[in-house]
Amino acid sequence: MSDRARVVTFGELLLRLSPPGEERLFASPELHTFFGGAEANVAVALSHLGFRVDYVTRLPDGPLGDAALDALRHEGVGTAWIARGGSRLGLYFVEPGADLRTMRVVYDRAGSALAQIDPSEIAWPRVLEGASWFHATGITPALGNGPVGALTRAIGSARAHGIRVSLDLNYREALWRGRDPRALVEPLARQAEVLIGNRDAVRALLGVEADAPRLAERYGCRLVAITEREILGPREHAWSATLYDASSGAALRSKRHVVRVVDRVGGGDSFAAGLIAAVLNSHALPAALEFAVAAGALKLAVPGDFGRATTDEVERLVRQCT
Repeated sequence: MSDRARVVTFGELLLRLSPPGEERLFASPELHTFFGGAEANVAVALSHLGFRVDYVTRLPDGPLGDAALDALRHEGVGTAWIARGGSRLGLYFVEPGADLRTMRVVYDRAGSALAQIDPSEIAWPRVLEGASWFHATGITPALGNGPVGALTRAIGSARAHGIRVSLDLNYREALWRGRDPRALVEPLARQAEVLIGNRDAVRALLGVEADAPRLAERYGCRLVAITEREILGPREHAWSATLYDASSGAALRSKRHVVRVVDRVGGGDSFAAGLIAAVLNSHALPAALEFAVAAGALKLAVPGDFGRATTDEVERLVRQCT
């Protein structure tokens, strides 16, 4: 089905700046640049897995917005529905550190083009025409009234047209600035067919523990995926996930991948892309879970936000772990 299925994702594209190697921010005169952002990462990963993908966002006019469009097109992502306007592209700075606990992230995205979006700018029925899947994350509701309004319209339109909806409960503490996210995120979770997250994100965004069967019952989701990352050493992480199917009551646990980490950003996004790809390709759920976990593990071994693993590469890793 991958040669026909079309996926739409929506969120904020950012320019990431990171010092080389293990340098601290601004201790080096160099900063390496990458484009990224959770929903764009999912779009890029799905493109490399062979799907037609359209990414929807709002980018500023000018050289940075043009460069962002070029980067997406280079990855095979559709950009026809990207709005232009506003004065700036959001930035974020990443100091990798020795492991997850010391990684430092600094955002500079207030007043960005997407943060100032008017929800009526995106004609969602037209954007979603012919789509099989719509994907979003818990980051967008934190960005302001315009983004959450646009996302609410998108999910409503997707559901009205029978399009599957997935929501990844990504949590960014710095964006919420002490606000309680539940009032904004819970209504979105109740409209998602597929809910994805790690335990900390579920607790922060929904105020409940990440018990997948209870999440499925509480929010009416068909599938609930919970990812787990274990810090084994400065650059060694273990990566696994569980998947619960509400229709059958089956609770599945994946194999555990031990990964030599090059860049920890984007692993969860590649997991989400892998799960979407496997479900659209009608994989049995145990196989879909293993495919998604392998896709996430492969991303951790490459620099930058984008995961570019092909279906053959993911399937090869799955076979190696059987």
